[in-house]
Amino acid sequence: MFAAVFNIRAEPIDVQRLGVAGDCSVETFGGGRRAAFVHSNAGPYGVQGEPCVTASLGDRYWIVGRVRLNERANLQARLAVEAGQRAELLSDAALCLHAYAAWGERFVEFLSGDYAFVLWDDGRHRLLGIRDQLGTRALFHARIGDAWFVSDTLDWIIQRPSVSPDLDDYWIADLLTLGFCREFERTVYRAVQRLAPAHVLRLDEAGSRIRRYWRLEIVEPVYFRDRATYTERFHDLLSQAIADRMPSGKVGISMSGGLDSTTLAACAVSIAGSSASRVVGDSIYSEELAHLKEDYFASLAARHLGIELRLRRWDVADHDADWRSHDIRPAEPSVTMFDARYRRRMLGEQASEASVWFDGEGPDNALMFERNAYLSWLLGRRAWGRLGGALFEYARVKGLKGWAQTVRRHAGPRPDDRPAAPLPRWLNRDFADRTHLVERARTLGEGGDMSHPWHPNAVASFTSPIWQSHFADFDFDETLGPVVWRHPYLDVRVIEYLLAVPPVPWAWKKQLVREAMRGRMPDELLRREKTSIPQEDVVPLLSRLRCTPEFLANGRLEKYVDVKQISPESVPDFMTWPALSVFALDHWLTLHLN
Repeated sequence: MFAAVFNIRAEPIDVQRLGVAGDCSVETFGGGRRAAFVHSNAGPYGVQGEPCVTASLGDRYWIVGRVRLNERANLQARLAVEAGQRAELLSDAALCLHAYAAWGERFVEFLSGDYAFVLWDDGRHRLLGIRDQLGTRALFHARIGDAWFVSDTLDWIIQRPSVSPDLDDYWIADLLTLGFCREFERTVYRAVQRLAPAHVLRLDEAGSRIRRYWRLEIVEPVYFRDRATYTERFHDLLSQAIADRMPSGKVGISMSGGLDSTTLAACAVSIAGSSASRVVGDSIYSEELAHLKEDYFASLAARHLGIELRLRRWDVADHDADWRSHDIRPAEPSVTMFDARYRRRMLGEQASEASVWFDGEGPDNALMFERNAYLSWLLGRRAWGRLGGALFEYARVKGLKGWAQTVRRHAGPRPDDRPAAPLPRWLNRDFADRTHLVERARTLGEGGDMSHPWHPNAVASFTSPIWQSHFADFDFDETLGPVVWRHPYLDVRVIEYLLAVPPVPWAWKKQLVREAMRGRMPDELLRREKTSIPQEDVVPLLSRLRCTPEFLANGRLEKYVDVKQISPESVPDFMTWPALSVFALDHWLTLHLN
């Protein structure tokens, strides 16, 4: 973990009053010693996320945080003169300091990667907290009296003696209805805020200021004359993203039998070249869902690529019915605690294979097939040539099989649309009214920006706070086992390109990825249709995990929930995860209050 403390008044920080644990290092700065850095690499296994690093530049600038930069060569070239030494010998954290010294607060515009860090400018008596563009690493802050606390670890801030542990009702209301908070800045604690992705927190004698330094802006689609250029560009960008994230030793791929993760593996093997043994895979499959054939397709890809693959069976019956007995608590309530013991064992085994693992999330969001929005946008612009070309390409890639499926779908009875999920009936109505839940759901939705003219849902998905919940799960994983998770598809270069390619035809069943992998992956896998776990297969979890009223402590939850209304029989399919969140919250409160 790392943290920084800044005293608004020009008075030295009393390190003893901070209550810092003995395994942490503390360093104070400034003539008045009004700023301090706290840092420790020690986690349950001695490793937690990207290594916590510190660096300094002269007697003017200091930095502490987790910093892994992309495109080091480009930054090094820009800094060649300013650095005054061989830039390739500098750490990523030191490069950040040189960039700040050269460009001031504009330096964040030249950074890309996975990072959250704090920088102290002694000349200006200024503290900066910075989070990367997509928020892969977390950063929290709180002002208590004359002191500011900034840290990548929520628990560290809330454990300071002066910080109130009162909970944020709005955060909890969103958890119980949506599964994550609709607002970037809120945390489960009222006194602590989360710095939003692509934002800078500045603290100095003038006060505090938060500003955004980057936005996801896709103005125009990218058009190439040669069809092959689309796939080559995708392959090149993904390969660059992987190369930037490749460790010196082995790398693991969390590999399903789907297209995205196997594509990661294929590109990683290509980068490793003759050292393909550096790439290993790990695949989870279910015998209860054997028809999905995840193990078959993952094994097919692994054999084709020549990499080692470990298969792990995971069924409903394997979920830990005794999850309440384990003193394992994420920083905020989360359904991840249900299988935390299993994940701890799995992560320990994965760490014996590789210390860095790749996750394959991203293409499902970026390559949403928004045909109507794109075609309507072209029509509105009277881009007749583009419109005609898009319609022709759509007809071609869809093929006879696709059109036959469309005919059958429209010829048969129309399935009833799933109704919009009402507020769960087990929710305390006074609580729902007090937090304006209906209005929040209507005005905020899932928190994403739907204003993009031709790719609204895809762009909204990357501007939604749901990713904070996603990354928080990986942060939790990194407290359970000595692994580091990295996300090549969430590289800014890759995301911006995937969102910019014309949805018609390239987002049709992720045609871009399928064509890019032609000749690099087995044809059988490239022809595989997208699969997902039916919601009805999740419902048995309520019973298996003993998520029934008799296992809830009413006194702690009555402010939020009428526990008598919860049972597996009373939970509609589309409310399974909110129901599980009730039990996650209950257990978290039990550990939190003890």
